Amino acid sequence: MKYVFVFFLIIGGSIPLCFSQVEEQELDSISERMIIVAGDSLIQSSIALEEAYVFGKLKFSSYDDKLRYYILRRKTEKVYPYAKLAAERLVELNDSLASIKNKRKRNKYTKKVQKYIEEEFSEELKKLTRTEGQILVKLIYRQTGSTAFDLVKDLRNGWRAFWYNTTAKLFKISIKEEFHPDQIEEDYLIEDILQRAFSKGKLERQATVLDYDYDQLYNKWKKTTKVPKD
Repeated sequence: MKYVFVFFLIIGGSIPLCFSQVEEQELDSISERMIIVAGDSLIQSSIALEEAYVFGKLKFSSYDDKLRYYILRRKTEKVYPYAKLAAERLVELNDSLASIKNKRKRNKYTKKVQKYIEEEFSEELKKLTRTEGQILVKLIYRQTGSTAFDLVKDLRNGWRAFWYNTTAKLFKISIKEEFHPDQIEEDYLIEDILQRAFSKGKLERQATVLDYDYDQLYNKWKKTTKVPKD
């Protein structure tokens, strides 16, 4: 998946080998934890340390719907660490480039980052399927607030971004794809998968930079959501 790989050549970094377990914080005598049952706040203290969701049991109208959901879950959990990495490395890269004023040195630094990632992680990124690649593009937007296209354009140049997007279209992937769980049902399912994985410690939580509330999303979609076809 060259179009996905290119982005990671630019941002730099390393692929985490495992996911950290989310440790539960013990509550002291003067504060309580806010407990939310997807849509309804049960307990809210004056001092809320964090939020936790108690999720309802998943229900499916058919075996095929159930199968499609679990396929979507497997792919989402697989590519999320890459999107999380993108957000982290983007901040690091921008900080580093900000301290390098010379254009030639900036280009040299970027190329060194590209070479490092190419040698270490190219084969792993190339193994992503078409649907995994598209989910990754959406999650990059969730974590950074920018499309993969815009990130490439900002860090390299507009012609490269156009060319990579055109190449991606040959594989039915758009690197201009955004993430809108408040408008698109599949995006909501992806968000729901992430929240469930965070609560179980399967994935390390990283807050989205986008402006939406999962509690409100649940209330909006709970009566209409159907698992999409892959």
